[in-house]
Amino acid sequence: MRYVVGYTANARGHDAVHLAVALARNHDVSLDLVLVIPEDSPFNAVYPPEAGYNDILNEQAQRWLDEGVALVPDDVKARAHIRRGDSEAQTLIDAAVEFDAAALVIGATNSGLFKRFTIGSVASSLLHSSPVPVALAPHGYHRTEPITRLSCGFGTRPGADELLDVAVESARDRGLPLRLVSLLALDGGNSPGLADAAWVHAADRLAAVGGSGEATGSLQGEPEIVVAQGRTIEEAVDRLEWEDGEILLIGSSRLAQHRATFLGSTANRILRALPVPMIVVPRDYTRQIS
Repeated sequence: MRYVVGYTANARGHDAVHLAVALARNHDVSLDLVLVIPEDSPFNAVYPPEAGYNDILNEQAQRWLDEGVALVPDDVKARAHIRRGDSEAQTLIDAAVEFDAAALVIGATNSGLFKRFTIGSVASSLLHSSPVPVALAPHGYHRTEPITRLSCGFGTRPGADELLDVAVESARDRGLPLRLVSLLALDGGNSPGLADAAWVHAADRLAAVGGSGEATGSLQGEPEIVVAQGRTIEEAVDRLEWEDGEILLIGSSRLAQHRATFLGSTANRILRALPVPMIVVPRDYTRQIS
């Protein structure tokens, strides 16, 4: 299995490599670091071909990629690729399709608060159009140890069962504990009735989708169901306890095209408060991420 890492020669690129290593550790996953540089053009008046600009750019890009590969420990396989394109996001998507990648891994922008997300233009494009899951590292993400727990954002909208399928299969394959997280934004404060209903719904869907026998038999313990409440989604996220080695799986908005990601308004609000990496899974996606 392969992950494509959108690499840039800055902190954002380093965050992406660190997350990719954590996801690949103790698992049969290899990394493809892809650095996108501008497309060749005979109409480039600033850097004409005869000036040797393209050769200089290729040499510099290779040095940057070498620095990125040097961040990958010996127990994880990594390859480096220079790709040219007018759109960095589309070029990364093309690479993911070409390599049959199970995920695209990228970093947040450098302007984000520590362990929080600020989405740049490339990340935004990927989170609204990628045909494969997009794993997003928070700004300042340095962890390279293996992932320790998989959480899955769960609700009642269409596609929740498919996302739960992916979460169960991925957690089972990795031998990770699985946590189902339901977030309730309640302007009037706590509502035990709604919280209980959310818990029961999650338990019912877990039984229907994952079952309690063979499908979840190799999970690390019984899946945990947690309902977090707050005046806002952001406050509900803040009230949850998050492990350093945790990652959150969420589904795409119902507005997403078939088998494409689309970051909806709720996911955007979760992202603003989340202290751990997030993986956005395309709509109707059935392949496990691990």
